[in-house]
Amino acid sequence: MRLPAAPPPPGRPRQRRDVLRSVRLFRSFLREQSDPGDFYGTLAVDSIDTLREWVDLRGRVVLDVGAGPGEFAAAFRAEGARYVPVDHDRTVVSVRAGGVVASAAALPLAEGSADIVFASNLWEHVEDPRAVGDEMVRVLRPGGLLYLSYTNWLSPWGGHETSPRHWLGGGRAVASYTRRHGHPPKNRVGETLFRVSVTEGLDWALTHPDVEVLVARPRYLPDAARHVLRLPGVREILTWNLLLILRRR
Repeated sequence: MRLPAAPPPPGRPRQRRDVLRSVRLFRSFLREQSDPGDFYGTLAVDSIDTLREWVDLRGRVVLDVGAGPGEFAAAFRAEGARYVPVDHDRTVVSVRAGGVVASAAALPLAEGSADIVFASNLWEHVEDPRAVGDEMVRVLRPGGLLYLSYTNWLSPWGGHETSPRHWLGGGRAVASYTRRHGHPPKNRVGETLFRVSVTEGLDWALTHPDVEVLVARPRYLPDAARHVLRLPGVREILTWNLLLILRRR
């Protein structure tokens, strides 16, 4: 499988993706349940640092599909972006504060209406990720960017709060979690969480006729780990979270 190696435009700031950054992200991730503001704030800043390599966010229409935490809204608006959150749940913070209630598979926007589509940890929560990906590409203007990242099923956190028992089977993981906590998990395989692989994301992106792949790498790992994606099987375990940045043709 051919993987891209497109350099960012000259003159754009470069994000430092070293081991210290990975340690910082993983430490913040481990506090997601106890301190979600810290985790989502850290992730929002890191995501914007990545996007800065490719685009100036000032004045850009940013469509956040599968929006939720208010930290992303605050971070994008601080950059001067025209931030539009979209989610099927009208009670999530960013949508409640002035967003769009809609399904990711049927966005109520005209073709080519967004400069940037941002989808962080959405794909594993939709039943047909390829269709959702196609819809996000549709609403991008030519030259616009899609930032797509998701946690793949076989990663150590593929089962979300039921991890790592999901490696024994999604149904078993849900049953085990329910016994231990007295209630079912929020993320239930086949209902609110779906098995999506690194290979599926790469195949969709590399064969889509309307996009150019600019970035394909593990989201949380140092740049040196990007070669993991060239190893079938191994990449499904070690990637943790796949990041794709695509440009609409």
